[in-house]
Amino acid sequence: MEFPTTGVHHITLIGSNRQDTIDFYEGVLGMPLIFEQPNLDVPEETHLYFDPGDGRLMTFFVREDRTTDPEEVPEVVGNVHHLAFAVDRETHDHAAQRLAELGYPNTGSIDRGFMDSLYFHDPNGLRIELAVYKFTPPPGRTTTDVLAAAHRIRLERGADAIADEHLAAAVAELTG
Repeated sequence: MEFPTTGVHHITLIGSNRQDTIDFYEGVLGMPLIFEQPNLDVPEETHLYFDPGDGRLMTFFVREDRTTDPEEVPEVVGNVHHLAFAVDRETHDHAAQRLAELGYPNTGSIDRGFMDSLYFHDPNGLRIELAVYKFTPPPGRTTTDVLAAAHRIRLERGADAIADEHLAAAVAELTG
């Protein structure tokens, strides 16, 4: 039996303490804290609910006795490698400088073929990506329509990864 999903409902991470988590996710990334309540399964924890920008939820279990630990989260099976957040082009283009000013070293913009990415770490060592697509889907089409077409085109052309030319061809194909 299949269990078809309709999207991500929410993601819950373990945070340090309430204030440090709010200071970063609301103060630096601009995600409004929507509400908080006790963790209904672990009463000594608080459950913080943020809106990452799409009306869905990203939540954290926090405890006041947890200290913020900037040690990078280990890359082991079961751990989150990184969280990628969509930003607009203007935000992306100014993010590296602004993050550095706030004390967050980062990679600067990295060209990923179909998107530009910038990586840095939150105060608890979780890798964060700010990502912006390099295209706008034609009217009536979705981002995944463009990416699927660009993938097919790049395979037909024998390329290793999606590049600007594949995106342009996909958008043109989907427009016509």
